[in-house]
Amino acid sequence: MVDERQLSRLRWRCRRGLLENDLMLTRFLDDRGEALTDGEITALDRLLELGDNELWDLLSGRREPADATVAPLIQRIRRL
Repeated sequence: MVDERQLSRLRWRCRRGLLENDLMLTRFLDDRGEALTDGEITALDRLLELGDNELWDLLSGRREPADATVAPLIQRIRRL
């Protein structure tokens, strides 16, 4: 489980320049934030390193991730 400080840091990092990314990531954290596993946090950190357009392409399904370790997280985010 994620502690409050870690969740707060993730929420801050999820604030993006592209509103669509903000909405999807915020919805995901609202739904699953406190129950995130270490693997999901690592995958989310990798996603947050991407630029806004590249991240949106993945979240919207326009592209599939080259990094297979983030694919399950992307699927969870898309379902919300």
